[in-house]
Amino acid sequence: MLDDNLKSQLKAYLEKVTQPFEIVASLDDGAKSKELHGLLTDIVGLTDKITLKLDGQDARRPSFALNRPGEETGVVFAGLPMGHEFTSLVLALLQVGGHPPKASDEVVEQIKGLEGELNFETYFSLSCQNCPDVVQALNLMAILNPGVHHVAIDGALFKDEVEERQVMSVPSIYLNGEPFDQGRMSLEQILAKVDTGAAEREAARLGEKPTFDTLMIGGGPAGAAAAVYAARKGIRTGVAAERFGGQVLDTMGIENLISVPHTEGPKLAAALEEHVKEYEVDIMNLQRAVKLVPGQPGEEHEVQFESGASLKSRTLVLATGARWREMGVPGEAEYRNRGVAYCPHCDGPLFKGKRVAVIGGGNSGVEAAIDLAGIVGHVILIEFMDEMRADAVLQKKLRSLPNVEIILGARTTEVNGDGTRVNGLTYEERASGEIRQVELEGVFVQIGLVPNTEWLQDSSIELSERGEIVVDAHGMTSVPGIFAAGDVTTVPYKQIVIAMGEGSKAALGAFDYLIRQ
Repeated sequence: MLDDNLKSQLKAYLEKVTQPFEIVASLDDGAKSKELHGLLTDIVGLTDKITLKLDGQDARRPSFALNRPGEETGVVFAGLPMGHEFTSLVLALLQVGGHPPKASDEVVEQIKGLEGELNFETYFSLSCQNCPDVVQALNLMAILNPGVHHVAIDGALFKDEVEERQVMSVPSIYLNGEPFDQGRMSLEQILAKVDTGAAEREAARLGEKPTFDTLMIGGGPAGAAAAVYAARKGIRTGVAAERFGGQVLDTMGIENLISVPHTEGPKLAAALEEHVKEYEVDIMNLQRAVKLVPGQPGEEHEVQFESGASLKSRTLVLATGARWREMGVPGEAEYRNRGVAYCPHCDGPLFKGKRVAVIGGGNSGVEAAIDLAGIVGHVILIEFMDEMRADAVLQKKLRSLPNVEIILGARTTEVNGDGTRVNGLTYEERASGEIRQVELEGVFVQIGLVPNTEWLQDSSIELSERGEIVVDAHGMTSVPGIFAAGDVTTVPYKQIVIAMGEGSKAALGAFDYLIRQ
């Protein structure tokens, strides 16, 4: 199952296992069970600390549990955790085997303090880059707390469950049989949701922090770069972010970050956070800004957060980024995660063999259509303008695919459904005004970005007509001492490398402002 190179790497990792445990497999006569048997046989052949038992009684087959002698850890994989989930498997093997997690002591104690029975189930797809964070977080919780159990389920192998529960977006998380959440979640986010007093405690803790010299609001490429540049100046630096990494976490392939030929969003986000942590930067996650209270020239600025926390700083760098733009048509919100999706890499496998539409003819839309064409039965790309805006090389590739249809000059007017899930889409031909309908089972929206500036509407920060923060050549906003960088600003070309440069410039501008006060 595993090639020699992967076996060699895995063997090196498994040397960190200190406590013996067993893998209990539940198999049948199917091809996937045979593949899983091969994978598990390879694993136990690399270490004498792990044994394999084939007498599992789990109703989901193929599946396997990781159990210590006389103890069920509550960690179960239903399916073959390969692809993006192979890392989740390796971490689970290490942690069940006694290797300490990277979580902070505070988080570990919070997990151990959870009360009651928490039975989690997560549906994932092997191509989903958002799923491993959820799987790894819930596995760790199960390992550390005997009251927590987690089953990671490959939705492509258990289609009956996916259909019954109408899972149309991954990761989809269930708690004690009821829907819990969907989409990427960090360990801290999950804990905040199950530990109801966590947010209040964190808000009180943040309220005690002294004033920062420079505070970054947002932890994407712009905020991370700003934090590094500010910290290197030796000033008191903080980063308050809703989720560190920002929209990069939802990006699959990145091939235009200069000097890095190829990487993936989650990998880049982890590298950004690791780099920031090399310096004395106070990172505060799960903090969604809701109000800015600018100070008078030379005075402190205050940022208030949804959690109830409040932070003050002599200068600010606003780097809250942007989010996917929605169509704003009837049916879109109603059928979100029930056929309407925004991440083709994550949710594409759930539409295998089906008919889907991609809305948008820019690079994102065309790339999505190309990716989906290799999975689904038929792709219809719908573009509002009379021509696509994507790069020529992408358009050429798209037009070469036999199961792709392109509709130009069309305005999507409604997402249709049966009350449960998407079953079609209505669009208007802009030239003739004729209304047409197509039968579909999925709609992937790829029509650009919206700046995250709603929280600034009542402040004195100048915004453009598109809601972007207006900045000068130094990254300063209309309010002295408050800077901005990245996709949230009027700076053109929303690219990771540009956001990094603008974040660095804004931090230098903030430092220059401080030393002149």
